[in-house]
Amino acid sequence: MSTLITGIGELSTCTDAGILDDAAVLIEGGRIAWVGPSADASPVPTIIDAAGRALIPGFVDSHSHLVFAGDRAAEFEARMAGERYAAGGIRSTVAATRAATDAALRERLAGFIAEMQAQGTTTVEIKSGYGLDVDTERRLVRLAAEVTGEVTFLGAHVVPTEFADAPDAYVDLVIGPMLDACAADARWIDVFCEEGAFTVEQSRRVLEAGITRGLMPRIHAGQLGPGEGVRLAVELGAASLDHGTYLSDADVAALAASDTVLTLLPGVEFSTRQPYPDARRLIDAGVTVAIACDTNPGSSFTSSMPFCIALAVREMGMTPAEALRAATAGGARALRRDDIGVIAAGARADLVLLDAPSHVHLSYRPGVPLVHSVWKDGVLIASRA
Repeated sequence: MSTLITGIGELSTCTDAGILDDAAVLIEGGRIAWVGPSADASPVPTIIDAAGRALIPGFVDSHSHLVFAGDRAAEFEARMAGERYAAGGIRSTVAATRAATDAALRERLAGFIAEMQAQGTTTVEIKSGYGLDVDTERRLVRLAAEVTGEVTFLGAHVVPTEFADAPDAYVDLVIGPMLDACAADARWIDVFCEEGAFTVEQSRRVLEAGITRGLMPRIHAGQLGPGEGVRLAVELGAASLDHGTYLSDADVAALAASDTVLTLLPGVEFSTRQPYPDARRLIDAGVTVAIACDTNPGSSFTSSMPFCIALAVREMGMTPAEALRAATAGGARALRRDDIGVIAAGARADLVLLDAPSHVHLSYRPGVPLVHSVWKDGVLIASRA
């Protein structure tokens, strides 16, 4: 069936074509078949009048941790009272997740997916990492694979309590039996290369083991302090380095000269009170930047990409157009995808109609529910109408 969305006041393609006014989009077979002026559109059986609203690509959230149990509100409250964020809080979520049934985890995951879709997210990457034993990590990647093709094995999230005195032995478990159990359901492998988590040498072992098994690398690094994560990411051809709060000039230059995307996570800085990265510095240096929510119970318990866009504009020095592109085309680049995150002929028909005349309103009206309708592969999946 063909569907024509016409009367679009402002269409943000998130491509070099930029913004089109009074535009129309033709959808056929779940893909975008044509984009152009409303006046040039040919009639089809199904026509949707956007009535001057803005149309943007569906958000591509390339970093999330959606399969978990438990709650860490007390930890957030303590940070707001001045306590410093550290990586160790993950272990409390591990205990709750290990104890949860598949049914309970699946139900909560479905709730998060519905939240994201209602706020315009049409593609989401989901990491494991709250099991940290073979059985639970296998459960988490399988549950994630039920709702997305972008599954990341993150057995190397932190060292669990039972291996506190033997971190290298835990790495052996991750790259051996745990990877064996999880590789078939994952596309990506990740590691938290940070003080309090894994050293650069341990991180290299994890990523190289995943690469050998056909998984593509990504890496958490530069969140809590400077380190060698960027060098490792660039050397191994990681699709994305995520966080990047603390980067040297050499790190920025290395990223700019590479194919590795820097994924910024504004919700983390909001929740941890760490300094916001300077996106202006990164973009001006030629770094490809993405924005993601990092939905997790400890350091960024938001599923709202519009909120993260507003933070990136207000606190990271991005323009509204740059933030939108980072949350769409940038996220697609971080997932090595060219069929999502843009409005162009041939791309998937993942679209968001805003109850606003311009994408600027995503940051101009923070906290206001502006998403009117959401299509995934040309199918309406959320609507306020």
